[in-house]
Amino acid sequence: MLGSPTNIASKGAPAETSIDNVLEIVRSEVETVSIFDMHTHLFMPALGSLVLTGIDDILTYHYLEAEFFRVSERTPESYWALSKPERADAIWHHLFVERAPLSEAARSVITILRAFDLPTDSSGLREARTFFAARDPIRHVQDVLGKAGVSEVVMTNDPLDPQEAPLWLQEPERDPRFHSALRLDRVLSAWPEHYQTLCSQGYDVREHADGPTISELRRFLHDWHARMRPVYMAVSLPDSFVFPEDSIRARLLSEAVLPSCEEFKIPLALMIGVRRQVNPALRLAGDGVGRANLQCLEHLCNDFPRNHFLVTVLSRENQHELCVYARKFSNLMPFGCWWFVNQPSIVEEITRERMELLGTSFIPQHSDARVLEHLISKWRETRRVLAPILAQSYTRVVEEGRPISRNEIHRDVTRLFRSNFEDFCELKNPS
Repeated sequence: MLGSPTNIASKGAPAETSIDNVLEIVRSEVETVSIFDMHTHLFMPALGSLVLTGIDDILTYHYLEAEFFRVSERTPESYWALSKPERADAIWHHLFVERAPLSEAARSVITILRAFDLPTDSSGLREARTFFAARDPIRHVQDVLGKAGVSEVVMTNDPLDPQEAPLWLQEPERDPRFHSALRLDRVLSAWPEHYQTLCSQGYDVREHADGPTISELRRFLHDWHARMRPVYMAVSLPDSFVFPEDSIRARLLSEAVLPSCEEFKIPLALMIGVRRQVNPALRLAGDGVGRANLQCLEHLCNDFPRNHFLVTVLSRENQHELCVYARKFSNLMPFGCWWFVNQPSIVEEITRERMELLGTSFIPQHSDARVLEHLISKWRETRRVLAPILAQSYTRVVEEGRPISRNEIHRDVTRLFRSNFEDFCELKNPS
């Protein structure tokens, strides 16, 4: 119980109704809200060859691989030579049999197993494999979404990915629960290595991004926007990213990507601060983090006032600066606690800071789920961490003499978990 009795009205009841357990009310609203997960690496069922699901994909998640290499004598080269089930066996043995699963990534596996009433002790791997292998894929998707309390997710879709692009050209059946995001890392951060892929798709582009190349890139974005119907475009950027600058990336961004986003009326999501392949031997687990210069946001928001920017930063040290910029620019929306800052202690710190500076005008979290079942563990943890933060904020307001109704709590929770994103991306039907 939080302090003395407070004036919190129950849903649908007058404001003078006295309920003293603020945390219980907030938890109830947070537990039952239907979440719009605005950034994942999941794929809709029709892109089946790309879908990751089941215990072997859960265990070979790159967060766990990085942890595995710290405690195993196996070299990365010998690990990658194993089959996926063999890699999963090795991770299970070292992180769940020889050690208690105390890290956030390891504990999330226990959360998933428990959600399906599977054994969570060291002997549970075989039963988990049997269980997931027997699941009907379509029913399993619905079951996972239900257990996670998620109604819709946004995928990450790369039109230059050699495995993914051909699937989109086959016009796969769309699932209304899975929205697209047009990912531009290969375009904006590795143009010299990938511009020829655009050439192979029929676009007359050049390495040095001359005027005709800009026009062709805009045609490429128009075609893929029509094909994918993305709710936003997105790019992850290094800690060294600056804007403006005299570079191919800056020209492609300012002359093709941002004008296209404005034309399509969709935001550009900027994910800033990753240092790619600080240890290449670890592959996907080999990326690091760096502190960025966020003056780039000041210039982007000022120079492109009709564009909307969804922004998350990877370095803990950049979080406060991002909040301050959000106070200055209404076309900037902070979102989520990304990757290395998606740890409960840091999520709590970042969320409190954002709420103190921005009220409820931010998106507190996204799952970043790469494996379908991650939705369960990541959103369960988010609900657990956010509820006490919200409850404490409401309690402080009431202690100052301003009553809070349960309807207000319901409204605010809905904003944080879905409608802030829907409104920023103009996804709601005006009618």
